[in-house]
Amino acid sequence: MNNILATKDYLVFFIYFIIVSGYGIWVYRQKKTKLNGTDSKDYFLAEGSLTWWAIGASLIASNISAEQFIGMSGSGFKMGLAIATYEWMAAVTLIIVAVFFIPVYLKNKIFTMPQFLHQRYNGTVAMIMAVFWLMLYVVVNLTSILYLGALAVSSISGFDLEVCMYAIACFAVIITLGGMRVIGFTDVIQVFFLILGGLATTYLALKLVAENYGGEGVLEGYQIMATKATDHFHMILHQDNENYLDLPGLTVLIGGMWIVNLNYWGCNQYITQRALGADLKTARNGILFAAFLKLLMPIIVVLPGIAAYVLWKDGLFQPEMLQNGEVNPDRAYPVLLNLLPSGLKGLSFAALTAAVVASLAGKSNSIATIFSLDIYQKVFNKKASEKQLVNVGKITIIFSMVLAVIIAPHLGIDSKGGFQYIQEYTGFVSPGIFAMFILGFFWKKTTSNAALFATIGGFLLSVLFKFLPHIADLSFLSSTGFSVLNKASGLYEIPFLDRMGFVFVICIMGMLIISLIDQRNGVVSKGLEVDRTMFKPHTGFVIGALLIILLTTALYMIYW
Repeated sequence: MNNILATKDYLVFFIYFIIVSGYGIWVYRQKKTKLNGTDSKDYFLAEGSLTWWAIGASLIASNISAEQFIGMSGSGFKMGLAIATYEWMAAVTLIIVAVFFIPVYLKNKIFTMPQFLHQRYNGTVAMIMAVFWLMLYVVVNLTSILYLGALAVSSISGFDLEVCMYAIACFAVIITLGGMRVIGFTDVIQVFFLILGGLATTYLALKLVAENYGGEGVLEGYQIMATKATDHFHMILHQDNENYLDLPGLTVLIGGMWIVNLNYWGCNQYITQRALGADLKTARNGILFAAFLKLLMPIIVVLPGIAAYVLWKDGLFQPEMLQNGEVNPDRAYPVLLNLLPSGLKGLSFAALTAAVVASLAGKSNSIATIFSLDIYQKVFNKKASEKQLVNVGKITIIFSMVLAVIIAPHLGIDSKGGFQYIQEYTGFVSPGIFAMFILGFFWKKTTSNAALFATIGGFLLSVLFKFLPHIADLSFLSSTGFSVLNKASGLYEIPFLDRMGFVFVICIMGMLIISLIDQRNGVVSKGLEVDRTMFKPHTGFVIGALLIILLTTALYMIYW
């Protein structure tokens, strides 16, 4: 296996770098000329300037990164198509967010998630969550994206892991310092490379499967995969499946998977920031475009992992898939990339780098936005000028990236797979956050005390459920599917998606009780401005949304 890039590959990558950097500089100069100054809302939100296609592309570019290319392909190798439920469920989730969540944010002029909490509850809730989000974004998301991205780039190029980490971080900082407008429009190019390179890798992987069994063409390669790895083509896993702890049966349709997706796409600064600077129609169209792209993602990020599994099972890549003497599924995608011919390998290498850089840039911008507008302006300098806020944001971007570079090598990702690592540890705060947002949106009686319970109590409950197997024997729940034997630990554990569902239900019940008690004691809650008419989408959106829902339903029925 040749893991050294050829001259053609470097040329393709260099062209990608020049196009993205050049376009970013042009967008930045255009912005500077029009504004004749520095505006914080434009810097953090690109207010009023992103088109629907830029919003949709930026959503995907920020979402699809190393944890998908490397982590989700690794999960495809390990458990198969079932991991695609994160992508296909997201398509439907985005429609819900566009119809019910975005109108509330835009109507109430919400620019950051902590601002929403301050406006709906109080400053204490907002500040606690601002700190929570910053820690989560830097320690879990930013670092894992950087580490997995550098690992992949290192595997393909042959460069040292730390060198790759520094190079990716620097490239991302350059893009991010230009602000959301530069990020948004350069993401369109990033997504082009991402999809084109991703499809090229999938094409070559399926073709290789076909040729390995005496066939030819991608369709025959897919049919061989479906035959040779039947267990990898089911969306709903049974309790006896070794991956049930990660994707517990019908929970992916009616349980915790909804909390994962709705919280990520609807209550996440990193994602919603792309749409908060646009008008409602543009924002909805952009989100709908992103939903269509999400349906394509499993082709790019899951099928290559399954192809690698089929080939590995047949005796190929035995040494390449090993890390510290054990098979590491996260090596599946880099192994496949190294099989590509020169030139095409450079294109796929550029696609992977584009995904990593775009995601890092989006995450860094969100970190800067929250710190500048929700912590610095409210705590350290209440009279901060527009220029000061932007400068603080730029310093925050550099500081957070340096911190990520320091932390990343020490992450314990390899043991459970990159994608699952991110999902599980984000899940410690997701149920409480989503409970706080959903009641804050649609129940005016929800009080700040109830929100505090969800914020702190939700996290503590998640920790309790995580370590409950070490305290009590949960084998009695095995017949219900709510506990499964973890062969590695010898303990019966509750699948993390089910844990999230339990914590969410407890948080909702606790918030209802606390709010009603507060109401009796005369505590006044702050509602948001909500008008039923704003939830009515335009005709084009309805047609597109119905098409997406039908396609998603068909995919689940085919691979049930």
